[in-house]
Amino acid sequence: MESGLRSSSHLIQPEQLRLIADSCPGDVLLIEQVDRLSRLTSSDWQRLRSELDARQICVVALDLPTSWMLTAPADDFTARMFGAVNSMMLDVLAAVARKDYEDRRRRQAQGQAKANAAGNDTCARVTLDDRILT
Repeated sequence: MESGLRSSSHLIQPEQLRLIADSCPGDVLLIEQVDRLSRLTSSDWQRLRSELDARQICVVALDLPTSWMLTAPADDFTARMFGAVNSMMLDVLAAVARKDYEDRRRRQAQGQAKANAAGNDTCARVTLDDRILT
């Protein structure tokens, strides 16, 4: 596996790297949601997609119904059509996952800046009352 595939939102987690490296052509990568695989920048997503395509790994996501259809035998035309639709939808969901990630980070930074301006401590501290524990 290419060393440029980094971890976290910068590319992919170490166990995912190992999973992809251990995969064989035709293997299915089953994920709960596309955002669990990718919150990547466009260029990083393209690199990951290229790696998955080169290894002929089929991504099946529970939140992407067109991906399920790729696991069932079909005639060549149907397989190609669903493959194209699934590829486009996978790209769209990866872009949405990245936008959600960036929006969340932006809102978090705005909240921290507002709290700092108001003189509030932005670190959440939890204190437990001894009476609760007894």
